[in-house]
Amino acid sequence: MTVRIGTRGSPLALAQAHLVRARLMAAHSLRGDDITVTIIKTSGDRIQDRPLADVGGKGLFTKELEDALLTGDIDLAVHSMKDVATKLPDGLVIPAVLEREDPRDAFISLKYKRLSDLPPGAIVGTSSLRREAQLKASRPDLVVVPFRGNVQTRLAKLADGVADATFLAVAGLNRLAMADRITEALSPEVMIPAVAQGAIGIEIRADDARTATLLSPLDHVDTHDAIRCERAFLARLDGSCRTPIAGHATLDAADRLSFHGEVLTPDGAQRYSTARVGHRHSATQLGDAAGVELLVRMAQNRVRA
Repeated sequence: MTVRIGTRGSPLALAQAHLVRARLMAAHSLRGDDITVTIIKTSGDRIQDRPLADVGGKGLFTKELEDALLTGDIDLAVHSMKDVATKLPDGLVIPAVLEREDPRDAFISLKYKRLSDLPPGAIVGTSSLRREAQLKASRPDLVVVPFRGNVQTRLAKLADGVADATFLAVAGLNRLAMADRITEALSPEVMIPAVAQGAIGIEIRADDARTATLLSPLDHVDTHDAIRCERAFLARLDGSCRTPIAGHATLDAADRLSFHGEVLTPDGAQRYSTARVGHRHSATQLGDAAGVELLVRMAQNRVRA
């Protein structure tokens, strides 16, 4: 038996692919040479000189991997779920989501200990429209500059003085054994994370029963239900990399799912927030209803304006 994993080539993407490989080996007593890892360069990796929103958005980090799935060159693709479009290509599914890592955003600075310590006029680098809008909403006195690249590239830019601070996902830094670089982990009450941040999704062909069976033990049901809620919210809002959207769902011991989400204008001047609670079996409906609520409120605000 051979299982072929496809992944991007960044250190974080490779760490995530090898985590999936290790989980598969443990679940099925497979040998190392039973599972291969193939690096596939995506458009998002090649295009580094322009903001993602200007060149196509989320699909830039998944398209080539999905093409390789559809042509049968790989059996599964490993993704950061926050990079995955809400509508998958025909013939592809995501049957397994690993247990979520810490979903919070990390504030990183070599000069300041906390986000609140940044003085007026401080320069913050980020490639995320969500983080930029959230920052402008709470700290319009700061200057935001583009900051593309993988984790190591962005940390190098920070060390070179391109910016006074930046944001990265806590999950990615943990997976890279770089948690010591975190200056402050921001609670979701301060900065609601990106939809599905911290979760790893595994995509396969819909008709590939063998791989689906292999992946079944890897699926973390609690994480998968929370992600369904968040992605339903994003889908209803037709979210793209041009729309600052945040969403975070959690489950308690009573199977109650709590969701907080928000949509912002890119300049942070307008912010629409929602909170909902429901049973986990209604995860998709809860996220969708939260999205409908914000669409109605945004439309009403445009009419009044």
